[in-house]
Amino acid sequence: MDLAENILSLIPQRHPFVMISELLYSDQQLTRTGFRVSEDNIFVEHGKFNEAGLLENMAQTAAAGAGYAAGMENRPVDIGYIGAVKNFEIFELPGVNDELITEITIENRIFDVTVVAGNIWCNKKLIARCELKIFIRKIN
Repeated sequence: MDLAENILSLIPQRHPFVMISELLYSDQQLTRTGFRVSEDNIFVEHGKFNEAGLLENMAQTAAAGAGYAAGMENRPVDIGYIGAVKNFEIFELPGVNDELITEITIENRIFDVTVVAGNIWCNKKLIARCELKIFIRKIN
């Protein structure tokens, strides 16, 4: 599977709810995506990409990593649900046309729960971070 593959093949979300535009890197521990904030994005308010959009961007980055891994192993993509958000910090809201780089690092996997650390950068500056607990429903 090519990293440049259509992002929609890696995540369950569809427009207008897609908050990542490209998979930049993915391995067993780290996933990195890119996303340009557009003026017509449903999470843009008063020219800024809001808090819910940032959280969804991190969640979709985690989903893209899982989708990419499933594709590499020729298996169906499992469904993930955010079970908890911890230490969600926002240092700055990005504006329209800003390019976001989001990284998700897997911290721990216990049974059907994956704990990840998420970081979002804009113009090489950390603008948001949190820990997500994601519950996985296996697809057979």
